Amino acid sequence: MTPIGTGDPGFNPWLATVLLLLGNFMNLIDVSIVNVALPSIQENLHATAAQIEWVSAAYVLAFAAGLLPFGRFGDKFGRKRLFLWGIGLFTLASALCGFALDMPMLIWSRALQGVGGAMMVPQVMAIMHVMFPPEQKARAFALAGVVASLGAVTGPLLGGVLITGNIAGLDWRPIFLVNLPIGIFVIAAGLRWIPKLSSDRRMRIDWIGIALFSVAVLLIVLPVIEGALLGWPWWCVAMLVAALPAAALFVWRQASLSRQGKAQLLPVALMRNGSFLSGVAMVMLHFSAIPGMFLVLAIYLQTGFGLDPLQSGLATAPFPLGIMLGSYVTGRFGTRWLSPRMAVGVTIMLAGMVFLRHVAGHPPQALATTTLAAPLAICGFGMGLTISPLFQSVLKAVPAHDAGAGSGAMQAFQQVGAATGIAVVSSLFFVHLRGQGGGDHAAAMSHALIYQICAFSAILTILAVRGLVRGRAEQPPRRQAVSGR
Repeated sequence: MTPIGTGDPGFNPWLATVLLLLGNFMNLIDVSIVNVALPSIQENLHATAAQIEWVSAAYVLAFAAGLLPFGRFGDKFGRKRLFLWGIGLFTLASALCGFALDMPMLIWSRALQGVGGAMMVPQVMAIMHVMFPPEQKARAFALAGVVASLGAVTGPLLGGVLITGNIAGLDWRPIFLVNLPIGIFVIAAGLRWIPKLSSDRRMRIDWIGIALFSVAVLLIVLPVIEGALLGWPWWCVAMLVAALPAAALFVWRQASLSRQGKAQLLPVALMRNGSFLSGVAMVMLHFSAIPGMFLVLAIYLQTGFGLDPLQSGLATAPFPLGIMLGSYVTGRFGTRWLSPRMAVGVTIMLAGMVFLRHVAGHPPQALATTTLAAPLAICGFGMGLTISPLFQSVLKAVPAHDAGAGSGAMQAFQQVGAATGIAVVSSLFFVHLRGQGGGDHAAAMSHALIYQICAFSAILTILAVRGLVRGRAEQPPRRQAVSGR
């Protein structure tokens, strides 16, 4: 899995990493920039609460369903090729979003964006995983954390500037059109500077496994998104129940391919790896807590307090700035003390969430944006401490030839978590707001923050259990007493 051309003096893995992360940055900025624009989109296109939720959820659902298959496609057809194709499709879908005429067109274009994102994102971590020696991976993943935080910083601020400026009378549409020059640049530069990787052309694609995985994701995420807002109709419950046999069939299919010595969509060796599974569970919980919070926070600040999009973006800026600081700190530790660093980071995030719930304001009274600065900065610092060791702990168990599948699986469950978090948190917010007569935004926001507190408490529990299990496994066997002494 060595990059072609690494012997060339002109090859620079850090330059290639910057281009890879720039593509990922385009994906990240799109998620955060959309949250700021949701109230403007709702007003301009006369959207319902369910449609506004689907602007985010459609992207995440398509993204989650495609990550694992496209991770495997990268192993077979070439990771550089899949990355550049994904950038191209994402850029095209961004143009369609920018020129959407109604909510159905916008939602379907967001789903197409999700497919493009699913094509490119697994290749980023997979290429970085095999391009760097072990001693440099920590710094590379820390850089990925910094780029993620920059995307989160730039998104709300840029979105606020573009919407408030109302460029050419386009209102919210430039938030999608801004992706076009970034995408074109990454494609042009990536053709030259991203290294080509050896691929396994003989690998057979498990199309049945792809179908089963996609169906299982759909059966889980769709009812979670729609259930609370619709009052949990019978078909939502039926879909959740049907997800269990679909997931069981997927696992059985992978085990059957393993017994036959054939390539699996999700290698059975990874499914039997306790560290990988517990790490994936923590990734899913961790990233389920953040996107939903910022979706309802943007609506809370603009609809509840009457802030404009730029003021809303500025109010949330301390969070990504905290991520940048935390990423810098954790990058200094390399590969040491992964679990303790995660525990410290998650504990800080939990404290920040409790603090944020405590300082939630009381619309329509005036809100000083500095009120949220401290809790959001604490949350961001904790997240920055957690991202790099969390990714490292998951991917270190993945062999190089399965890097695409391992990276795709990790990020697939990350996005399943994000979709679930968006659905649960926004449902808690909107349902509680509707139950209070549509006026008590502060109570609805506090109600929604309960999920984040529960998610981070669960992560700490998993870390504690995993630490106890590892501690017992690593204990040396006791010597038996010698008779006669």
